[in-house]
Amino acid sequence: MKNNFNDKQIQILEVAECLFAEKGFDGTSIRNIAKMAKINIAMVSYYFGSKERLLESLIIYRTSDLKNQLDNLLQEDLEPIEKINKLIELYINRINSNRGIYRILHFEFTSKKREQSLQDFSELKKGNLKSLETIIEDGQRKGIFRKDIIIPLITPTILGTFFHFHMNKTFFENLLNLKTEELYNNYIKTNLTKHIQQTIKALLIYES
Repeated sequence: MKNNFNDKQIQILEVAECLFAEKGFDGTSIRNIAKMAKINIAMVSYYFGSKERLLESLIIYRTSDLKNQLDNLLQEDLEPIEKINKLIELYINRINSNRGIYRILHFEFTSKKREQSLQDFSELKKGNLKSLETIIEDGQRKGIFRKDIIIPLITPTILGTFFHFHMNKTFFENLLNLKTEELYNNYIKTNLTKHIQQTIKALLIYES
């Protein structure tokens, strides 16, 4: 699917994202989207055809350039563990900056109502996993990383830690004295990201 959307399409996608995150996919109508975007209903259909295709386009819009960033990372002259650390930074920054779409994705994948609509996203995830495999296999060839790593479980380990932290936001705000949104986001960018990097390193590196 194309991801070079024009300004009007982006406007519609961003309105849809807000409504899907707030009301859910089933709780949002094309009429709701058109009203909030201040456009004619026909324009939504013209650009996207259906609400399902709109969801698919939204996912591509918010996630596709991560693959480009990962491709660039693979070309950097860095040691495998440095690439893993940068990959974790990319993932955490991307998710924390786009919480709305990941909230939508979590619900839609859990409900399994629109597996076909999410097929393109599944293909993107496979591509991202391939990038991770390339880095880890390079580290294994160099004798740096363990040979018994279950590579498909690395990504859920990264994301699961973030989502547990975010799903319990109020608890951690009080526990860690994160009184403002700026303090909360800075903690994610620094402390939480470093913790995840240390966790993944412990899984990858041979014990000394």
